[in-house]
Amino acid sequence: MEAICAFDRLVPGRGAAALLADGTQIAVFRLPDDSLFALSNRDPFTGAHVMSRGIVGDRGGEPTVASPLLKQVFSLKTGRCLDDEDTALEVFAVEVVDGEVRVGADVRAAVLWPEPPPRRHSRTRE
Repeated sequence: MEAICAFDRLVPGRGAAALLADGTQIAVFRLPDDSLFALSNRDPFTGAHVMSRGIVGDRGGEPTVASPLLKQVFSLKTGRCLDDEDTALEVFAVEVVDGEVRVGADVRAAVLWPEPPPRRHSRTRE
């Protein structure tokens, strides 16, 4: 797990971008109940690193984030796109240790997707 910031630096109901040591960009979300979620910051539909600027909400009690660009909605728990079942964001484990937010690889991915995870859209230029 890699430390990214102090917990109290995250604003409830909003996301924040972080850059991991290996160059991976992630989006960390703190909800009003102080729960934390971490996903890839890359919007799979556009390729832009903007998910941390998405609109936090819920769909049927499932915490979500909507892309700020094309408005597709993703589960904060699983990363799955609720508008396109073949698309997902990578999910990262997140914890708070001594007031510091730490993120790392999510071992739940093997349980959620025993087969390869759903395809991710990539934008190609013609």
